[in-house]
Amino acid sequence: MSYFFVFLQVAKMEKITFTAEGVQMPSLDFDSIARWLERVISDHDRLLGRLGYMFCDDETIIRVNREFLRHDYYTDIITFDYSRRRMVSGDMYISLDTVRSNSELFGQDYHRELMRVIVHGVLHLCGIDDKGPGEREIMEAHEEAALKLAGL
Repeated sequence: MSYFFVFLQVAKMEKITFTAEGVQMPSLDFDSIARWLERVISDHDRLLGRLGYMFCDDETIIRVNREFLRHDYYTDIITFDYSRRRMVSGDMYISLDTVRSNSELFGQDYHRELMRVIVHGVLHLCGIDDKGPGEREIMEAHEEAALKLAGL
């Protein structure tokens, strides 16, 4: 079965979609991930709106970073926030190349690192930042709590 066919099956989810551009769709249980993300959102006193995940390669992530954010560097995730009030909505680009590099660099299991990045975007949409003083540690604590919730 081609990953394109898998994409068509996965994309039918009601509020959360997972697509791939330039990479093979990761082998994940997307139904379980959707339930997990909805729980994380609920635990942050938010409501699930529409979420779109685009798995891509480094070439795509740097193009998006340059075009939309005027940043000239690779990253594991770029999150576009369309949330309104308590309704969490957004699009997230995830570079599977950078996720793999980071998992090797930090000695983390690839699957766990990918799940961390997936929830990282949702946590941003829930209002958690990681750029200011002390914010990175707060984000990491929320990531670890969410991963624990997923059994990771």
